[in-house]
Amino acid sequence: MFGRKRMVDEDEPEETDDDLEEGDEGDDDFEEDDDTTGVVEDDEEEEDVPEEPVDEWEAFDSSQDWREDGPFDISEVDLDADDIQRLDFGSLVVTPFDGMQLQLQVQQGTNQVQALMVVDKKSAIEVALFAAPARALMLAEVRDDMQSATEEAGGTMTLVKGPLGTEVRRKLPVEAPDGKKGSQASRTWLVQGPKWLLRGVLMGQAALADDVSKGEAQLLFEFFCNLVVRRGDTPRVPGDLISLDMPSSVSASLTEKSD
Repeated sequence: MFGRKRMVDEDEPEETDDDLEEGDEGDDDFEEDDDTTGVVEDDEEEEDVPEEPVDEWEAFDSSQDWREDGPFDISEVDLDADDIQRLDFGSLVVTPFDGMQLQLQVQQGTNQVQALMVVDKKSAIEVALFAAPARALMLAEVRDDMQSATEEAGGTMTLVKGPLGTEVRRKLPVEAPDGKKGSQASRTWLVQGPKWLLRGVLMGQAALADDVSKGEAQLLFEFFCNLVVRRGDTPRVPGDLISLDMPSSVSASLTEKSD
């Protein structure tokens, strides 16, 4: 697989205000950013600031580097280190696997790819890319939105400790063509990188698997981890969908789904 670039931990230039995106408050999520931060006036005692309670799932997300084995940012890998033929969607580089079926969710009129659906036997994963803040994690906010949408749809949602941090498992009511009512299970992986957030939604048999290291779930998990994000420097509002480009190498056999 592609080579990893050596990451520089020391002497790295600090991020400036020019690096902040529209709608990105930067360090405001953590502390006041003014000339008196950390300064105690003469004859004035420093007040003890009570620690804010930390949600256990936010703490789990922050407990380690969940992207050590992918998904990767383009700055972290060398795609020229091997001879694998990949699909380049501009903002997202995909490594295909044998037997993979790929469907594209394309916006009518613009021909922009909004999401990818990869199918393997009786399982599938939908992948979409979003803008994220430069420094603050937005995973909890995304999960809150998912919780509201789940409740509105009459479904259920639980959080579990997954292979990429906090995993979202949902069951939503569905109605079959014959009128029979049932539920559709899914599990969602949310991975945040440098100014981007990648969402992968597992459906079908893989969504019900107890262990993603086996069977169809394993193949789709490895596919997701091998994704490479090329976000670019365009200022974006956190949460905005980042569209993908239609690669010239995609053959006519790929199924296109329009909104």
